[in-house]
Amino acid sequence: MMSRRSVAFAMSFAMAALLLSVPAMAASPNAVKMFDTDNDGTLDLAEVKKAAAALFAKLDPDKDGTLDARELRGRLTPKELATADPDKDGTLTLDEYLAVVEQRFNAANPDKDGTLDAKELKSRAGQALLRLLK
Repeated sequence: MMSRRSVAFAMSFAMAALLLSVPAMAASPNAVKMFDTDNDGTLDLAEVKKAAAALFAKLDPDKDGTLDARELRGRLTPKELATADPDKDGTLTLDEYLAVVEQRFNAANPDKDGTLDAKELKSRAGQALLRLLK
């Protein structure tokens, strides 16, 4: 019979393992393949914005054309949402969302070549971008 402490430890360990595996999955070459519509092995801004716009539509179940903190589901911190929300209405329009996507794309593209490869997507900035695409 397992004690409560053992069960809690096992659950904590399982959750930690899951959380540690998420960035690795998100940064895999599959992330590039998932959004690489021209099959060149990299993501350009147009491909990233197309993926972000598709996700925006999916995250907007009430179809009001905006995403609030609940609909964003942790993709942006409250501070990031406030910064990205120029009209301070607590929501992001598609244009506001795509502006954040573009900022994150540029942050993940240190060589400024206009494309992101799997290595760049593994960076902290790349991971932040991927949270807005998946």
